[in-house]
Amino acid sequence: MKDIIIIGSGVVGCSIARELSKYKLNIAVIDKNEDISEGISKANSGIIHGGFNEKKGTLKAKLNLEANKIIDDLAKELDFPFKRNGSLILAFNEDEFQRVKELKNQGNDLGIEELEILEKGEVLDLEENINCDVVGALYVKNSGIVSPYEMTLALAENAFENGVEFILGKEVVDIHKQKDKYKLILKDNDHIEAKMIINASGLEGANLNNLVSDNKYEIEGIKGEYCLLDKVAGTLCERTLFQVPNELSKGVLVTPTVEGNLLIGPNADLGEDVKTSRRGIDEIMDRSKLTMERIPFDRVINTFSGIRPKVKSRDFIIEEAMDAEKFINVIGIDSPGLTCAPAIANYVVDLIKDKIELNKKSDFKSHRTKMVRMSELSIEEKNKLISENPAYGKMICKCEFVTEGEVIDSIKRPLGATTLDGVKRRTRAMMGGCQGTGCMIPISAILSRELGIDISEVNKSTKNSSVVGFKED
Repeated sequence: MKDIIIIGSGVVGCSIARELSKYKLNIAVIDKNEDISEGISKANSGIIHGGFNEKKGTLKAKLNLEANKIIDDLAKELDFPFKRNGSLILAFNEDEFQRVKELKNQGNDLGIEELEILEKGEVLDLEENINCDVVGALYVKNSGIVSPYEMTLALAENAFENGVEFILGKEVVDIHKQKDKYKLILKDNDHIEAKMIINASGLEGANLNNLVSDNKYEIEGIKGEYCLLDKVAGTLCERTLFQVPNELSKGVLVTPTVEGNLLIGPNADLGEDVKTSRRGIDEIMDRSKLTMERIPFDRVINTFSGIRPKVKSRDFIIEEAMDAEKFINVIGIDSPGLTCAPAIANYVVDLIKDKIELNKKSDFKSHRTKMVRMSELSIEEKNKLISENPAYGKMICKCEFVTEGEVIDSIKRPLGATTLDGVKRRTRAMMGGCQGTGCMIPISAILSRELGIDISEVNKSTKNSSVVGFKED
């Protein structure tokens, strides 16, 4: 029996797992998906928010501010890319300019000092490609950008190296509340037991709570669609460019990514269908032209959508279920959930410290080293690595300069990839201009060889999502 089971391996679940791995506990993370960060966390804007837009007294405001201050150290410890590039909240008429001034006052009232009102000329001096109709902006100097899936993988790998078990591809279909434990029933009729459950299951959070508690919740999915442009377009701006936010969304943004691409989106529609739509993509393209008139949409290399979970309270719900002792809900984690994840983990540890014995480990490994990226090495470093391992000299993905050695490393490292998308998120292979046309089959062949399975058994992401689709004789 486990001390704690965390349901959900997104950025919140993995943040909690990593924080709890500092203690002498028997912990497991369970997720229905075949890999880490396959749900909400893989498809969002990757913004570390400044926190000015949150209402005073809410968990969102409190945790956003706390997390924003610790993200630099966390990125160094876990070796994931983070850039504090700042953001601009753009006003295109006098009413909007008045609104951004109110947002500055709101942020100052929350204790955020890194805010500045800019006039039109000052805005265009910072970002010359912004629509010249801009009236002014709020400059948010403490915001930044990360790769959401790289951050999640870093947290998960470090938790794993510190003893947390990850049970992937196992869906929880029922939970039986017993005298001093919980019994989780899995889709394949297997089961697992734990003294405490932490429900960080994203869109399924309300459903799992409702299995054990008479205090029912509802979650509605808000779908956001995005356009990803290539690295040529990524040079159009340095900062994240927002329009004035509304009640439902922080609006369509234009932002560089930490990898150097340009990202545009999201819109906000009800629904949990992750397929992109012509209407949705047209909407974000049209709305983004207010920010920047000459976005080169002929440089779009991919479109995708993500779902964020909304609850009626509009604030995070992080608490023990009132009628289910040691069942901890961490639900309704929409924006700024990615930003808040490290602070949510600290909040959960503080919440449970009187409910389970927490004794710190003396051998906790606080640091994690990321994969070697050949594209980031000097000529001398590349030659040395190739002389030690010739696989690093064989190019597999020409768009992103990913070698066979990197693909193999992505499979063999802690919590290694078992699917094509798993390799993609760990190495950036298949993320360039051809979107895998040139390297999908070679990578599938490497997965087949390293995992000891037939190439027809290599999946893109989920079970039965075969890449090749036939079995060789």
